[in-house]
Amino acid sequence: MSEQATARVSHPHQPGWFDLVSVMIEGMLDNAGEEAEGFLNNVGGSLAARYPLAEARTVQDLEREMNLQLARFSWGFTQLQPLENAILIQHHALPQGDSKVGAERWQLAMSAVLAGVYSQWLQAQGGSAAVPVTFEKNDGNTLHYRYQ
Repeated sequence: MSEQATARVSHPHQPGWFDLVSVMIEGMLDNAGEEAEGFLNNVGGSLAARYPLAEARTVQDLEREMNLQLARFSWGFTQLQPLENAILIQHHALPQGDSKVGAERWQLAMSAVLAGVYSQWLQAQGGSAAVPVTFEKNDGNTLHYRYQ
């Protein structure tokens, strides 16, 4: 296998794309402050609309469909815990940012994107736009959300 072919196999994305995203996120966080969260949330919603879920009849179906889409992007996986009047969402194995964006800032940005993704997917499954997906905490390994 040629050196160029080996590079393509070990690097599935075109060179520069992750750097571009990283620089854009860093710039948004530096320049837009709290407004960046709303923008990134909308970006997540738009992304989820481009990659809709198949119809889910159960929470287990919904979790499987979400994980199939998240796997497309290598963005980790989710676990859903239904409660009487809410769904708890745990997002595991979030990919790490690069060395240029600190882990805390990367996770802050991705938590906003994922809140938009989950919100859009739940609305498309019949959920109300008036019911928010709220980011609750980051325990270092898992992002926790509540749909209520």
